[in-house]
Amino acid sequence: MIKWADVIHFTNKGNPAPEKRVEKTEEEWKQILTPEEFQVTRLKGTERSFSSELCSLFDPGIYECKCCGTVLFDASEKFESGTGWPSFTQPIKENAIAYHADRSHGMVRVEVVCNVCDAHLGHIFPDGPQPSGLRYCINAVSLSKIKE
Repeated sequence: MIKWADVIHFTNKGNPAPEKRVEKTEEEWKQILTPEEFQVTRLKGTERSFSSELCSLFDPGIYECKCCGTVLFDASEKFESGTGWPSFTQPIKENAIAYHADRSHGMVRVEVVCNVCDAHLGHIFPDGPQPSGLRYCINAVSLSKIKE
């Protein structure tokens, strides 16, 4: 189980190696993503809070990266955070997510990206439920849900 100390370690010392890498040019990403998906995942944008049905969807299933199809989260780790973005307590595998310091907008946060294709997913905070205490606050537009 990943804890906040692990997140800080990955952010400062380096992330786990991904199983593979997917790299495309900006033009190639634009061909397969909608303008909003491109803005959020490739340009580190943020969708409006409460703009997606994924916030209130808690059916069993798997969530994967919209850009490359890497499996990121299991619905069993999803919880209602009240923030307006889908929230998870753990990634499906330790090396599915990469962590980077984000000092934009006058804040210090930890950005989470797909460790395979570097798609911006959102941010992680140490205010989630136990036992991990983590809240992966994820842009719904960066995810695809696969039914179990």
